[in-house]
Amino acid sequence: MKLWRGAGWVPLGLALLPVLLRPAGAVEPISLGLAIAGAAASAFTGFISYPRLYCYFRECCLQRHDQRAAAALQENLDRKLFGQHLVNKVVVKAVKGFLNNTNAKKPLTLSLHGWTGTGKNFVSKIIAESIYKRGLQSKYVHQFVATLHFPHAHSINLYKDQLQSWIRGNVSICPRSLFIFDEMDKMHAGLIDSIKPFLDYYELLDGVSYRQAIFIFLSNAGAEKITEVALDFWRNGRTREDIQLTDMQNALSVSVFNNKNSGFWHSTLIDRNLIDYFVPFLPLEYKHVKMCVRVEIESRGYVVDEDILTRIADEMTYFPREERIYSDKGCKTVDAKLDYYYDF
Repeated sequence: MKLWRGAGWVPLGLALLPVLLRPAGAVEPISLGLAIAGAAASAFTGFISYPRLYCYFRECCLQRHDQRAAAALQENLDRKLFGQHLVNKVVVKAVKGFLNNTNAKKPLTLSLHGWTGTGKNFVSKIIAESIYKRGLQSKYVHQFVATLHFPHAHSINLYKDQLQSWIRGNVSICPRSLFIFDEMDKMHAGLIDSIKPFLDYYELLDGVSYRQAIFIFLSNAGAEKITEVALDFWRNGRTREDIQLTDMQNALSVSVFNNKNSGFWHSTLIDRNLIDYFVPFLPLEYKHVKMCVRVEIESRGYVVDEDILTRIADEMTYFPREERIYSDKGCKTVDAKLDYYYDF
């Protein structure tokens, strides 16, 4: 996982040698000067080595063919994601269509919404792994956490400048860069609008095209609206699989736009329709929690004990209080509970 950190401006001549010699993944973005140095180093490397041989030893931009990436995404979501038929359908179609589009007019922008533990981070991880073998560890995948990287409201102007330089520099190095913004519901209002030009329908900005980049936003904002729709379907005797994206996408975008506790509060990204999809993650039911427990046990190489599996699912707390339909933490604490029951 590539976490953001500050870096000073580096003269081009001084930067070339360390960029060429440093280990894979040790890129120091945020500084436009260093980003240009990285681009120059990459170009220079191309002259002195065969691309396939170079990419065998070092990770390269656009490492996987787009069709293979789309197939890997579909397979992993089908096998690992539970209870999220809307997410599976929308994400696969959106990412697959974007990767196979040789003439995209803008970057792909997804906004994932739902309660904690419903799979938002998990899906962004699967997307990263589908495009790059190293997944979140790829030097072309960049993850920001609002409370960690943008903690101080009085530094918003500084954050805006740094964020723009970081994105500009990394897309200059790799057009198919992936940017993940976590905890959007905790981000200071107005900050995310600083990247609006990069998400818009521009062919070039200062000589750089952003049309192959992917931006993913993760947020708890709008979870109440998602749960409200899901409960209405349940109380009317309809299954969660009957829920369609049209049943909540417009209401979700309005809810997020008007939420003062959201980083998207009155955001131009929503106002200008620059977010391609608002993807709702439904609250997980008891049966989905059991699926999570089973997969986690199997991933650790242990035989599934049905009694322990059921006991763990029963210990989770559910809401609403009377009906006890949905897990209030999704599958978030499954891993910790397994440590308690199994002598790993």
